[in-house]
Amino acid sequence: MKRIAIICGGDSSEHDVSLKSGAGIYSFFNKDKYDCYIVDLKRGDWHVNLSDGATAEIDKNDFSFMENGEKKSFDYAYITIHGVPGETGQLQGYFDLIGMPYSTCSVLVEALTFNKFVLNNYLRGFGVSVADSVLVRKGEEASVTDEHIKATVGYPCFVKPAADGSSFGVSKVKSFNDMPEALERAFEQSDLIMIEEFLDGMEISQGVYKTKAKSVVLPATEVVSENEFFDFDAKYNGQVQEITPARLPDDVSERIAKITSVIYDILHANGIIRVDYIISKTTEGQYKINMLEINTTPGMTPTSFIPQQVRAAGLDMGEVLSEIVENQIG
Repeated sequence: MKRIAIICGGDSSEHDVSLKSGAGIYSFFNKDKYDCYIVDLKRGDWHVNLSDGATAEIDKNDFSFMENGEKKSFDYAYITIHGVPGETGQLQGYFDLIGMPYSTCSVLVEALTFNKFVLNNYLRGFGVSVADSVLVRKGEEASVTDEHIKATVGYPCFVKPAADGSSFGVSKVKSFNDMPEALERAFEQSDLIMIEEFLDGMEISQGVYKTKAKSVVLPATEVVSENEFFDFDAKYNGQVQEITPARLPDDVSERIAKITSVIYDILHANGIIRVDYIISKTTEGQYKINMLEINTTPGMTPTSFIPQQVRAAGLDMGEVLSEIVENQIG
C-alpha cells in the first residue's frame, strides 16, 4: 500500500486554512488503497500527525519519520499548503532534491504563478487577456501618485499583495485618499504589491487536471459575493453565493473551458489547478474572458470550489485524487 503525505500548514497567513484543506483531502482519499498521514509544516516544526493523537518529527534528510520504533518513508507528497513554502516552489525544490514525487507544478511554475504580476504579464505574451497593473516594491510608495494611477489603471482599482492568497491585504480603492491605507495593508502581507485595474463583470473559477490518459476541465463556478469583492470573509465566512455550473451561455462556457485547458498546457502544469476569471462585456455586448489569477494548491474542504465542481461533473473526489497519484507513481 502506497504511503501518502498530505502536506499542509505552511508559514503564511493561510496556515489554518491549509489545515482545513489537509483534513478535507484526508477525508477524500481511498484508505483501502493508500496509507495516508497528515503532515503539518511550519518553519522549525515539521511533524506527522499519528493515529493515536501523538506527533512524530519529520527527518528533513529524507522526509521520513518514526512510528512504533519503525522508520517510515513516503511514496508521494500531496501538497495542500496555501502560500509559503507550498505555492512558491521552495518545497517543490526540496522534494526534487530528495527524489519525492509530488502533486503540484514544478519549481519554476510554482514561483511564476505565485507572483500575480509576473504571471499576468507572462500569460499576456500568449494572448491571454488580463487586467492592466503596476508593480510597487516596499519603500517605493512615494512613486504611487494620483496622476500615475489615473494614467495606468484608473479608479476604482485593486491594491493587493503580488505574492499572497486568500484575499488577505486586498483593498478596493475608489480614490487616492484611500491609497495610503490600502498600500499599508498590502505591504503587511508582501514586499511586492500590485495595483490592478478594476474589471466589472462576473467572477468565475474553474478547475482542471490532466493525466497521461485524459484531460478534465471541470464545470465552472460563478462567484456572487455579498461584499464589494470576493474578500476573505466572502471566501471563508459564507458571505458569498457559489453557483456550479456558472450561469453562462454554452458557447461562452466552452470558450472559458478551452482557455483553461490552454493555460494548463502553457504552464505545463501538474495536478489540479484552479483558474479564476472576470467575465466582462464589451461596449458591443460581447463577452470578454479576463484571467485573474491561478491557484496551484486550491482549497480542498468539502465546500471548496474544486470538490463542488468534481461533484457537479458527476465524478468522485477520491477517484480524482487516485488518478493524480497514479499518473506519477502508478
